[in-house]
Amino acid sequence: METESEPYVRLATLRQLHKVVADLNTARSLADTLQTVADGVVSGLGYELACVNLVRPDGDLVVAAFAGSAAAEALMTGRVGPRDAWDRRLSMGESWGELRFIPHAEGWVLIEDDVPQWHTEGPEPRFEDEWHPADRLYAPMFSTGGGRELLGVISVDRPRNGRRPGPWGQEALQMYASQAAIAISNARLRANMQRALVRLEREQQALRASEESFRQAFEYAPSGMAIAEMGGDQHGRLLRANDALCRLLGRPASAMRRYSFADLVHPEDIGTLLRTSAEGGRAELRLGRRDGSYLWVSLRNSVVADTADGPRFLLTHVEDIEDRKRHELALAHRASHDALTGLPNSAELRARLSARLCERPLAARDAVPDPGDTVYDAETGALFNAEGFDFGPAGTVYDHHVHVVAPDDEVDDGTKGLAVLFCDLDGFKSINDRFGHQTGDAVLVEVAHRLTTGVRDGDTVARLGGDEFVVLADGLGTADAADLAVRLRSAIVLPIRVDGRAVKVGASFGISWASCGMSVEEVLKSADQRMYVEKRSRSKVHRRAG
Repeated sequence: METESEPYVRLATLRQLHKVVADLNTARSLADTLQTVADGVVSGLGYELACVNLVRPDGDLVVAAFAGSAAAEALMTGRVGPRDAWDRRLSMGESWGELRFIPHAEGWVLIEDDVPQWHTEGPEPRFEDEWHPADRLYAPMFSTGGGRELLGVISVDRPRNGRRPGPWGQEALQMYASQAAIAISNARLRANMQRALVRLEREQQALRASEESFRQAFEYAPSGMAIAEMGGDQHGRLLRANDALCRLLGRPASAMRRYSFADLVHPEDIGTLLRTSAEGGRAELRLGRRDGSYLWVSLRNSVVADTADGPRFLLTHVEDIEDRKRHELALAHRASHDALTGLPNSAELRARLSARLCERPLAARDAVPDPGDTVYDAETGALFNAEGFDFGPAGTVYDHHVHVVAPDDEVDDGTKGLAVLFCDLDGFKSINDRFGHQTGDAVLVEVAHRLTTGVRDGDTVARLGGDEFVVLADGLGTADAADLAVRLRSAIVLPIRVDGRAVKVGASFGISWASCGMSVEEVLKSADQRMYVEKRSRSKVHRRAG
């Protein structure tokens, strides 16, 4: 069973993984990229040691980067392992998707081979999935495209939790190795193009040859490339797009010349594109395909001069990141949603509620400031203190937050607030006991569906666990919230058909109001307490009938 803290761990791991994957594309050279790959394993994937073995032109693999141990780095960096020895390793052990795991029981035969390695002695594992110091885990990196050429191998050691990675960790490492391969390929491509640009600037006599080299690199690059005008009335207009970009967007080269990236970008990503600087800028956004769909890409810009004093153009590298985004969204959804009902889980509910609340109640905003305190005037945009206009001391809080206010439960004065409806099912345990957990799960799924269809777009329906649900509905008055609870209860009590049999559950609702100055736990506890008051006020028979 999933522990309560696991969604938090997965969300934190996902955020860290997203950061290290983004860092892969910010390195300026191939050496920086390789070191960033090794550092990312240690900082983002939970291993103490990481080594990047890069395939050389002769086919052997050289230790190109190491992270986690200065002593091991000094001993191993630059050492070469024969390709046949590496091929033997990658054919042994257990296949975890693209990964290769060689347990210590098999790995002893590799101790004396020619591949550089670093490990320490240690005790036998105490339990089945405990990591042994002689265990080996490799993540091969392959080039994109049909050839699937081996670019190198990431070897990892010493998981910080002391266990062999499970399905979540294996998928994260495999996805990271795939992104690392793309980053290494791009780094090599950028290095080649930079060398071509240097030749264009420094060797006037070899201009034609250099232009041909650039054309070949541009036209036959495995990822999308485009050249756009820089400056003037036509700034940003595409002058040239390579075949890979045309195929990526499903548009012919002749049609591409009619557009700029601003014409192709998703409307929601216009701001991202505008915030990206022209020189050396990078952005992740969606570009429109000819069929009307949108594709996630990574844009990287660099400036190219036609001649020493001639016009400058913008060279844009376009990388397809659709698979990575799909993985990120899938992982994020799994970490933040309930596996049975698909509703937001407890962690996601608390995150959404926390995003609406601040620590200061509305009264604190309207209080008379003490001398030296800085206040933000929303109407004028000015910052002042009690003694006059000033920018205030360091640490000033700018109050741009719209405070959440709770309506008065006694008098409906028209105030609208953020209603929190705590729902607990009545009679659910008897269904589980009588018909089994499979029927109980089907009831929970149907209740989740009825709650979701009974609220407005933008409201949140979450499952806390068991038979407890929470609804967040903003902009409601006291009467509105009470009416919503009645409508949801009426929807839940209707018979639910499972495997040809009709079962019924009731529901008890507690209505509370979120307001600034309250913590998330205080809000949920208040709603929970009111639910139990409402449950006790109704007879047992009445509760079962809904």
